[in-house]
Amino acid sequence: MKHEKTYHYDIRDTPDGPIVIEGPLSSAELGTYHFHEHLVAFRPAPNQFEAIQSIADCPEGRIIIARTEGTIIGYVTYLHPDPMERWSEYNMEDLMELGAIEVIPKYRGAKIALGLLDVSMMDEYMENYIIISTEYYWHWDLDGTRLSVWDYRKVMEKMMASGGLLPAPTDDPEIISHPANCLMVRIGTRVSETSVSQFDELRFLQRSQYHDMREAL
Repeated sequence: MKHEKTYHYDIRDTPDGPIVIEGPLSSAELGTYHFHEHLVAFRPAPNQFEAIQSIADCPEGRIIIARTEGTIIGYVTYLHPDPMERWSEYNMEDLMELGAIEVIPKYRGAKIALGLLDVSMMDEYMENYIIISTEYYWHWDLDGTRLSVWDYRKVMEKMMASGGLLPAPTDDPEIISHPANCLMVRIGTRVSETSVSQFDELRFLQRSQYHDMREAL
């Protein structure tokens, strides 16, 4: 499967000045900007910058950034699911994971995350993918936002819905380990019925494996 990427951008006005939202960008293009030191939700900022640069150069990898004149203050990543995760079980070329979305605290509330998702979906080629996001409450910034688990989930659902991702049932053990966790899914308009059926099997992999075991007996 050929992974086409078409650059798009938007400008969002904020009380602290305009923010450019653009991408997908290559690692070379990302390297022309400073990565804000407060982007530490997943790992120290320098390490996270290296991680998103490596994603940018993967054939299917997509990095959309939000920046001031020369500083990245937010980003979203898209990549095939990690080989160690259940979502890579069938090696689906048209299955992508929204792996991370982050905005520095100063710009939270300025709808920058919504802008990142909006620009992501401007590319028509995204209609060729099933896009998933696995949401676990232990990754959420409950202390920084002072929101309850359920209020944070409502905010997260509203944000993801702006990019077309909606909650979908699954029997994934980590997701069903807490009722606030969820699987978010967007199925592109050009995804084949075969891929949709295969993805449905992935969502309920434990049920499929149990059925296969029964059939073998």
